[in-house]
Amino acid sequence: MATAEPGSAAGGVYVHLPFCARICPYCDFAVTVGDRSARRRLVGAVTSEIERHAGGLPAPIDTIYFGGGTPSLIGVDDLARIVETLRRCLDVRTDLEIFLEANPEDVDGRAVEAWSRIGVTTLSLGVQSLDAAALAFLGRAHTPADAARAVETALAADFRTVSIDLIYARPGQRLADWRHELTAAAALGSDHLSCYQLTLASGTPFGRRAARGDLVEPPQRRQAELFMATHETLADLGYEGYEVSNFARSPRHRSRHNLKYWKRAPYLGFGPSAHSQVGAERWWNEARSGAYVERIEAGEPAVAGRESLSADEELLERVMLGLRT
Repeated sequence: MATAEPGSAAGGVYVHLPFCARICPYCDFAVTVGDRSARRRLVGAVTSEIERHAGGLPAPIDTIYFGGGTPSLIGVDDLARIVETLRRCLDVRTDLEIFLEANPEDVDGRAVEAWSRIGVTTLSLGVQSLDAAALAFLGRAHTPADAARAVETALAADFRTVSIDLIYARPGQRLADWRHELTAAAALGSDHLSCYQLTLASGTPFGRRAARGDLVEPPQRRQAELFMATHETLADLGYEGYEVSNFARSPRHRSRHNLKYWKRAPYLGFGPSAHSQVGAERWWNEARSGAYVERIEAGEPAVAGRESLSADEELLERVMLGLRT
């Protein structure tokens, strides 16, 4: 399909790739563990969903976000197949940005070269912590040294933005330790940081431990102190807090895709549990990966539910989402 020129209002696409090498004890997302054949089958379902149901977006797109799960587990040929299908089925602007989430252990010279070749502009690394004990507690497979090497490799590649995710408000976390961790993260030279408070969600291993009293989150006052310390420390280190959890070294490194959610721009979601929104209409897919694939392979839509917001609900949502920025 012909591409639109930059400058007009644009929508985005989110592609949910739910596979992980292992599932972290805090994770409350729709994720699963699957072999290569399961991954290829899901990619086939995603491309079929795009081909059948990509219509209806009233604007060209200028962002594609591969989230998960761990999209870096998916072969680059399969990622390229999804990008090509989106380009063929949607109106894509010439200033398209592609975002890819990756674990540090998946990052090497060959991988970043391949991702860059298919058009990835922002690489988001799930570092989560630069403290060895915290990484073990969070169930991560990498070490602080692995994380540093991944950031260094990514920065040496041809990406517009290299971002790292960090998790704070961990049980027993001290304010001074968190400030030190933020300083160490900034010293790695990444263009963008996303800092999220740990949530002990019910149904997760951490949530079950919390229900038994084996795991206790920090008091609300300490969580507030950690939140304020995040913004103050990163501001001192040259990062702009343009959203409650996101910090960029310069405006060009802000996440164009994530800002669409806070501004209620139109977006389409493909893959299990993916959400879509166009105007007052919102819908979401079947969350279970197996059921999602079966429905698509049977020629059925994978939509599990939808809602239509009233004018008052839309206005309230605009106010609430505006507070994020």
